[in-house]
Amino acid sequence: MAQKLLIVDDEESILTLLQFNLEQAGFQVTTAMDGKLGLEKAMQNAYDLIILDLMLPEIDGLEVCKELRQNKIMTPILMLTAKDDEFDKVLGLELGADDYLTKPFSPREVVARVRAILRRSGKQSSTNETEVKSLKLTIGDVNIFPENYEVYLKDEPLELTPKEFELLVYLVNNMGRVLTRDQLLNAVWNYEFVGDTRIVDVHISHLREKIEPNTKKPVYIKTIRGLGYKLEDPPKHE
Repeated sequence: MAQKLLIVDDEESILTLLQFNLEQAGFQVTTAMDGKLGLEKAMQNAYDLIILDLMLPEIDGLEVCKELRQNKIMTPILMLTAKDDEFDKVLGLELGADDYLTKPFSPREVVARVRAILRRSGKQSSTNETEVKSLKLTIGDVNIFPENYEVYLKDEPLELTPKEFELLVYLVNNMGRVLTRDQLLNAVWNYEFVGDTRIVDVHISHLREKIEPNTKKPVYIKTIRGLGYKLEDPPKHE
């Protein structure tokens, strides 16, 4: 069965170009030309991935992304932006987008990025570095079931975006190792972001908000100043 994509963009030429190339690549594509309609479709239907333009009429892409995540819709989101502006990119990621692509771009690049996101979010079967090493991964009060794409904190389910989930699995599989931001970029994002290591910091911050008892004094994900991050098994309480 073809995977379902939703494309939300107000430029008809881009919408037509993306729809044609993604359908040629084997995807089932639905489109919307404004943020309000895109949000309604995303709320009412199940998609495997959403391609979301930043600048949209009615409701902008950032607000659409924010609304979806607040409503626990964790569908992977690839955000499109015409601005080569770090603030917009980082803000989009902070609101829950999984990846971004700056216009202009080639249709081939979009297809490749979509496939990479789907593959690495567990929606396509493949072999890569972050594949599970066991059916269950445990660290402290956190239990991860990679094959079911589930994470529990003290038996309570956590809602993670695909990228947050993949980053957590990679950290657990490398527990005790100091990992630089560039290592995490290469391992989790699978391509170069040309110095955009802030992306790693954003996702680490999101993970801390969801698993740490106190984000100001993290016991799981430790910052190694000047180097990167290290995941540790927290000490047991007496």
